[in-house]
Amino acid sequence: MSEAQDIHLTTLGASIEPQEGFSRSESTTPVTASDDGCPTKTYQALLLVSGFLMIFHVIGINSVFGVFQEYYTSPESNIPGAIGQDALVSLAGTIGTGLTWAGSIFVNPWMEHVRDVRIITMLGVFVTSLGLIMASFNTQLWHLYLTQALLYGIGSSMYYFPIMALTPLYFDAHRGFAMGLILAGSGSGGLVLAPVLNTLISRYGVGWALRILGLWNLAIGIPVALVLKKRPGFGARRGTRLGMGLAKRGTFVWQSLGAFLQAAGNLVPMYYMTTYSSSVLGFSSSSASLVLALNNAVNSVSRVSMGVLADKVGRQNTMIMSVILSALSVLALWYDAPRTRFLAFTILYGVYAGGYNALLPTTITEVFGVGNYAAVNGVIYFVRGVGTLAGAPIAGIILGSHSRSVGNGFMGMDLQDKYKKVVLFDGALLVAASVCVAYVRWLDARDKGRWMWKA
Repeated sequence: MSEAQDIHLTTLGASIEPQEGFSRSESTTPVTASDDGCPTKTYQALLLVSGFLMIFHVIGINSVFGVFQEYYTSPESNIPGAIGQDALVSLAGTIGTGLTWAGSIFVNPWMEHVRDVRIITMLGVFVTSLGLIMASFNTQLWHLYLTQALLYGIGSSMYYFPIMALTPLYFDAHRGFAMGLILAGSGSGGLVLAPVLNTLISRYGVGWALRILGLWNLAIGIPVALVLKKRPGFGARRGTRLGMGLAKRGTFVWQSLGAFLQAAGNLVPMYYMTTYSSSVLGFSSSSASLVLALNNAVNSVSRVSMGVLADKVGRQNTMIMSVILSALSVLALWYDAPRTRFLAFTILYGVYAGGYNALLPTTITEVFGVGNYAAVNGVIYFVRGVGTLAGAPIAGIILGSHSRSVGNGFMGMDLQDKYKKVVLFDGALLVAASVCVAYVRWLDARDKGRWMWKA
């Protein structure tokens, strides 16, 4: 980031006038900002806690959809049409996850024009919980698409983006650490939710598991939604619309392509870890959920450590390393993996894969500037949402319809051969994403007229 951008970021709250609906008194209250317009440590701490809890639920739920997929496609499923249909079920999950990100295209402009962004976050909490609770009554595949895909995805986007779009503007020198800490909530959410949901489904059925999850999301989400406020000047310099000049820049084109490919590749292990564990390696459903929980636990720690590392060696450098190593872990460790190597993959992929998600918001600010952050962030996350539809569902098509209870028998070996193709497909997506993010790094240095090792 250039010196001018650093100065602009540190003076953002004080250097521009409040936008409509955010009065000067609001921007200088003791809770949200100091007298010079900078955010107080108290409000920064509230943002970190609120962001962590929001990510815990939204991305945590997205990351453990594999637990639901394993149940829906099993012989015990409450949806007969979903049994053995990985592609159809994973499509529902990726629609929900994709809308979480793709919703940025309408949530960000909406934030710019509302007086109080808490309205958006509160509505998002209610719609998310409604989707989960209604999903508890599903009996057909189209019910799943309506509830756990569309309703959940739309609600989670309204819940997710107000915090994710505004929080980076409240931090400067420690922005990488702050966003890493918030995004560590996804790993923590997966760590807790995977075994909890498996236990709830086993003891009380998927219906009550979803109702409990929906009510818990509501109980946590309401106080979280009350914390967020706009920082004066959000979107005021260039708005949330992406100009053609910016859209034609090489950095934007390649950043978008990298975001598409990484989103497509990133979800495949998340969705198929549990089915590979149970159907190929012969783990019980409870053990398979613990494998997913282990991955999320490591991922949670990694996101914070990646943020700290990024502040020291450069955010773009760390993100590039993260994508390259995650691609290598897929190809080297998951391909034809027995139990021991698969557990190593579970851990190492959790370490490496979290870096991209944790650092993308901060690198958007570095490459495109804080004035373009809202516009670029909205489009990039929309592209990521679309990218999810190119990953897990295609992997499901590769696997095809198959039995869930074969263990290591003949059909299990046949399924393992199909998983080799899934791994190669996933590895190719992540290798291509690595090339894109590395090229953005080179283009950014060229555009700024100098190469810096720390970037």
